[in-house]
Amino acid sequence: MNTDDTITIYDVAREAGVSMATVSRVVNGNQNVKENTRKKVLEVIERLDYRPNAVARGLASKKTTTVGVVIPNIANSYFSILAKGIDDIAAMYKYNIVLASSDEDDDKEINVINTLLAKQVDGIIFMGHHLTEKIRAEFSRSRTPVVLAGTVDLDHQLPSVNIDYKAAVADVVDRLAENNQEIAFVSGPLIDEINGKVRLAGYKQGLEKNNLSFKEGLVFEINYNYKDGFELAKRVLNSGATAAYVAEDELAAGLLNGLFEAGVNVPEDFEIITSNDSPITSYTRPNLTSISQPVYDLGAVSMRMLTKIMNKEELEEKEIILNHGVTVRGTTR
Repeated sequence: MNTDDTITIYDVAREAGVSMATVSRVVNGNQNVKENTRKKVLEVIERLDYRPNAVARGLASKKTTTVGVVIPNIANSYFSILAKGIDDIAAMYKYNIVLASSDEDDDKEINVINTLLAKQVDGIIFMGHHLTEKIRAEFSRSRTPVVLAGTVDLDHQLPSVNIDYKAAVADVVDRLAENNQEIAFVSGPLIDEINGKVRLAGYKQGLEKNNLSFKEGLVFEINYNYKDGFELAKRVLNSGATAAYVAEDELAAGLLNGLFEAGVNVPEDFEIITSNDSPITSYTRPNLTSISQPVYDLGAVSMRMLTKIMNKEELEEKEIILNHGVTVRGTTR
């Protein structure tokens, strides 16, 4: 018996008195095995608790039936709902997913991608706030199919599934402009294309539609977390803003509570619209008005897209845009 704790196909074959090829056929559901042989092999597999190695099993077919999913922040409910959409479709197509969190760190993101590629995953779904040149280089060097989910690629090189973030922000600024002249733009780093080029362009478009001038002093970029949102409240109030579009729900919850701490009534004195319509929007009082987007579907559609690419099927669309709306709750009048 193998002295290592891991039971191998060799151990099963020896114990059952058959060839490794026969064990392989039984494991892979090949019908070309005598019934009594199949029963004997399955009994040994059960007794030895043999678990076929997906990578080893995939060497002949060059497939591991595993998909890597790169997620910026596993604790963020937006990304966890997206990942659920991916996982459900992956299971339907008999793929396992390996979830890897980059913790919103560029260097860790590269390491995570290289680790997934080393595991010989059949495909990667990438969720990130921005595509750095290093990440682009890794993806182009690898022959592994990649699909972006909730991530924009302004160079239009990689297949992706998103909503129209520019139009969505323009819509909410238009809504906030009904009662407000000074509307703040609160987002993560502007170096991220989704913020600095796409959402900011939507913000400017919404202002322009309402004959409001763009002011640098109303643009705030901070980290995507509750604490930073809370501490930002005083700066936003000092800017003269009476409303804010916020790019992330946890950030919006922080801002809302910071305003409450400062004695500001929401929505009477200050209106807020956030971005992701995650469960966080209903945890606050008042509940947060938000851009609504089919987050689960972003994940599900991106995984379905990846299965097509992995199976060498033709894509009807390389960049899929799903519908968005606005769910009105208690932070707007």
